Amino acid sequence: MTARDVPDLPVMDGAPIPERARLLIARLNRIRVWSLSPSFLFIIGLGFLFTFYDIFDINVSFVQTCTQLVKGCTPETALGSLPLPTVLNLAGYVVGTLALSPLSDRIGRRNMLLITMLITGLGSLYTALSPDYVDFTISRIVTGIGIGADLAIVNTYINEMSPQQSRAKYTTVVFINSALGAFFGIWLGLLLTTPASPWPLGLPFALGLETGWRWMYAIGAILAVIAILLRIRLAESPRWLLQRGRLDEAESVVAGMEARARTRESLPEPRLEGVPTSWPTARTVPYADIFGNPVYLRRLVLLFVMWFVGYITVYAYASGFTSVLTSLHYAPPEAGVIAAVGTLGFVGEAVVMSFIVEKLERRYWLPIATVVTFVGAILIAVAGSTIVVAFIGAILVFAGFNLWVSPSYAMTAENFPTRARASGFALVDGVGHLGGGIGILVLAPILPHMSVLAAFILISSFLIVASILAQFTVHTRDRSLERVSP
Repeated sequence: MTARDVPDLPVMDGAPIPERARLLIARLNRIRVWSLSPSFLFIIGLGFLFTFYDIFDINVSFVQTCTQLVKGCTPETALGSLPLPTVLNLAGYVVGTLALSPLSDRIGRRNMLLITMLITGLGSLYTALSPDYVDFTISRIVTGIGIGADLAIVNTYINEMSPQQSRAKYTTVVFINSALGAFFGIWLGLLLTTPASPWPLGLPFALGLETGWRWMYAIGAILAVIAILLRIRLAESPRWLLQRGRLDEAESVVAGMEARARTRESLPEPRLEGVPTSWPTARTVPYADIFGNPVYLRRLVLLFVMWFVGYITVYAYASGFTSVLTSLHYAPPEAGVIAAVGTLGFVGEAVVMSFIVEKLERRYWLPIATVVTFVGAILIAVAGSTIVVAFIGAILVFAGFNLWVSPSYAMTAENFPTRARASGFALVDGVGHLGGGIGILVLAPILPHMSVLAAFILISSFLIVASILAQFTVHTRDRSLERVSP
């Protein structure tokens, strides 16, 4: 372990932690398996499935949306109209995550997970009913408000409910649903919004419905309703309950987790070593716990820049891959097929990483992700008319930039204290989404004038900077949250 791996912990000069609360933390820390109902992983994951469905459904479907809502828009010029709704959608992320995520530090994770999914579903319904480009753009802001906060709170919840040895693993397990959401979002876009074309230049059975893009968002609204109904079953985070002094409720949740864990393994005696004896009283405004502490402030700046730069690459591919390809003179159905096949890489990456992500410290996965993304980008660029090579390249691109995301999710949540974890995540990931929007604004007018190779190398290059920055983060793997971020 290097000196950089040992965090410069804040001075613990707050109120003493009751002995009963310390024992409950020790009891949580000794659990080494997922100790909630397995259905909870699906319930949390369904929210992620919807969230990433909404992020990716614009990828293929926007070509049809643009031609119907924007006067004079053609498939070849659709990329020029994509930045405004995408950037404002990401601006909605920022507003939503900054305004709503701190509420989960005040009123609880579970309650806010219901509220954020409600907002997201209403935004998706508004999108489906949008009569014009202005309403479409506004609806994307509303949806973004819900999604931005939901991402922060879901990652906070998973981080606090997972065993300390497996926080990145279960973040990635839930992230599998994100991959499925992206997969369905892009393939449904291909099915519903593109004309039937011979494979591999399109889908022979594509429906090409005139209202296909509207059905895309209507399906999203239905998914949100299902997610809300299921999230009612979620337990509250015992760590949050403890910091709020609600010891009886925390005791009940911990006891249930222990009972389930004992069906899979014997539990060692709880150890109080390493459990803090005091913690600062949570501020009325959780952001004060971050900006008022030099350690968390340094982490905030580093992680924000990492996400801001990394999201330039992530969103160029996640929201704009099909539009980028059409701007580089690929036929729309062919571009959609390449993007759709690419989502297989996202699904495969998430499944594989759920088994191996804990083998390395979070930050070490990021350079690997960058290399995979670059290899895929180069293959697409040199593929020419060899569609199989383009498919392999797209699979690697989607695997690569999403391999960057899930370890970063776990690492980010670990870097902030329970009393302000959702707020910290909101600041770095939520505001960091602006990088994706700004990147698309800047890149959109440039890419059509570049070669395919130059365009894809430019888009992918931002991951290099983000991965270098990640190497300056603290060691978090297999360490209790109270030691990493007291």
